[in-house]
Amino acid sequence: QVQLVESGGGLVQAGGSLRLSCAASGHSFSSYIMGWFRQAPGKEREFVAAISWSGGSTYYADSVKDRFTISRDNAENTANLQMNSLKPEDTAVYYCAARPSRTSYSSSYYRRGDVYGFWGQGTQVTVSS
Repeated sequence: QVQLVESGGGLVQAGGSLRLSCAASGHSFSSYIMGWFRQAPGKEREFVAAISWSGGSTYYADSVKDRFTISRDNAENTANLQMNSLKPEDTAVYYCAARPSRTSYSSSYYRRGDVYGFWGQGTQVTVSS
């Protein structure tokens, strides 16, 4: 069992940066796959980025690749999302998600919201033009 709390959201101008953090409580954080998803008003939740339990593999949505970087610190039980060159279309509530697993999966697996059993409450990111 793990509890997730996101932080770091806020209002930023287009072209700016934000760093989201996901603090996890509970045991065995290093055995969890971590993902970030987002949901804009009136739209479905979408995959943003994911990282394997070891941090050795990362996955990104095409829309954020080369702008966002996902990382994790297993000693601190945190997963982070560094967001650079933000655009107004990045405006959304961002959610951290976790799945207990040390198995290697295909890239498409990490992008599925239904494989993550634990979710945070979300943090609002607003990018003004």
